[in-house]
Amino acid sequence: MKKTERINDMLMFLNNRDAFQLRDLMNEYQISKSTALRDVQSLEQLGMPIYSEKGRYGSYKILKNKMLSPIIFSLDEMYALYFAMLTLGFYQSTPFHLSVAKLNEKFENCLSPNQVKKIHRMREVLQLEGNHHHYESEFLDKILESILDENVMEILYEKKEEKKRYLIQFFRISAKFGQWYVAGREHKTNKYRVFRCDRIIHIEERLNLEKYSLEELISTFTTSFTTDKPIPFEVEIAPEAIDIYYKENYPSMKIEIADKTVIRGFYHPREESFIADYIGRFGSYVRCIKPEPLKTAIQNRMRELLKHYDSM
Repeated sequence: MKKTERINDMLMFLNNRDAFQLRDLMNEYQISKSTALRDVQSLEQLGMPIYSEKGRYGSYKILKNKMLSPIIFSLDEMYALYFAMLTLGFYQSTPFHLSVAKLNEKFENCLSPNQVKKIHRMREVLQLEGNHHHYESEFLDKILESILDENVMEILYEKKEEKKRYLIQFFRISAKFGQWYVAGREHKTNKYRVFRCDRIIHIEERLNLEKYSLEELISTFTTSFTTDKPIPFEVEIAPEAIDIYYKENYPSMKIEIADKTVIRGFYHPREESFIADYIGRFGSYVRCIKPEPLKTAIQNRMRELLKHYDSM
């Protein structure tokens, strides 16, 4: 571990302590006594309020009114954190009450002028591609809070100009291609559902309803699909199409790359048209499709599309 990284870690290691000895640092970081002494001096130079007491291994006290000194970022850590902030720009909404611009401003205030110059140059040469959506997910913060508090929520969900109410206990938020999704267990039917967060137009907590622990919801999520008679599918694709799969895939499917490249998964009957559209993206790279009804559904979708273009 480099000295800069070690000192940065020591700031956090000592932050909740009132006292320490040199041997604490020697044991934690596997360093010599002389190195530990130099590190303590570096901590003092950074502003950590330390004062020493006599003792063989150097006893030190830390003032109770201490504040954590500014974090020292390594170059890789600085770039990684800045890269993470850039990815937030693809989302119209986040579950957090923050402005990406303000977050970036605070981050840059922790850096030296030279480091700020470097990350500005990185922004000019690093291009991130993603889907920018103008749909706002208004209730992400409430959804996240309901998950952490294990509350049942009533939501009003709008899809294709149709509004429906659901009683849901949410347990997982995910983000994909610039969109936010939330999974939950429907209170009346005990079925698991996934909702697009921007389509939730109202949400409120419902009291005095049976709740499940977050751990129970997560552990039964996968096995629950077997009670709804899922249909297994298998699609062989050309190796050239592997990138298409990795650009977009779903938890209900996986890819196996061996002598043949095969996408395996399952879908529910109501999802057949969705899966048909998904497989259609692989175009002529598809070599084999099972089961036969899924192949027929894809053929029908292609005929409908051809008929549409012929009518133009």
